Amino acid sequence: MDMKAQAAAVLVAGALLGVSALAGCSVGVPDPAAPKVEQTATALATPTITPGHDAAAVAAKDMPFSAGATLAEGVPVGISGGLKSAPGWTPVKENVAGESQYLKADGCLVAAKVRTNQSPLVQPDDRESTIGLFTYLDPTILPAYLKTATLRWGGEPDKRGPSVEVLVLEKPGLPGAKSTAVLARVFGTAASSVYVSISCPDAATLAAARAEVAERLVVVPPSS
Repeated sequence: MDMKAQAAAVLVAGALLGVSALAGCSVGVPDPAAPKVEQTATALATPTITPGHDAAAVAAKDMPFSAGATLAEGVPVGISGGLKSAPGWTPVKENVAGESQYLKADGCLVAAKVRTNQSPLVQPDDRESTIGLFTYLDPTILPAYLKTATLRWGGEPDKRGPSVEVLVLEKPGLPGAKSTAVLARVFGTAASSVYVSISCPDAATLAAARAEVAERLVVVPPSS
């Protein structure tokens, strides 16, 4: 193996170790600008009204990375607790410091968190901002390791609705090791981020869990 191949192997190994750590039981998405980060609940009790902004129209459309600027400035997104009512899933933690966790009967664990006050991570577009979040959490992660995926973007339960683009880092499980995946999106204009980690006994259970997360764990658009 030549030196370039060896270097590439080291980088890939480091990133796979990183996703194992990122997909652990506790999801930490620190704010690089402050030691304490304001938390956001799934539903905002008193929405902030943004004059001239049609939140319902934005929520009714897909939210690709390129559409992030259509959100109201500084109004955070949320994330639903849809997994808690899914067959085989049990809530372990519900909105504790902004984080919820769900355990499936087959051993899969999902942790989901929304963070606000994410302005220090914001780049010219949401894709770059989301890459920045991954590399902030683990500098060994290269953009090439991240793939585009989608979660649900609002909509009604059990009905096909809009989707939101996220980036995903996945580690296939080796014999005796867990299979893990991390999905994340920074919403630069909304100054908030969504972060979901999935840890399962093997690749088959991870694939099933990812499908259920994509169907039931809904990113909630801002209500204003």
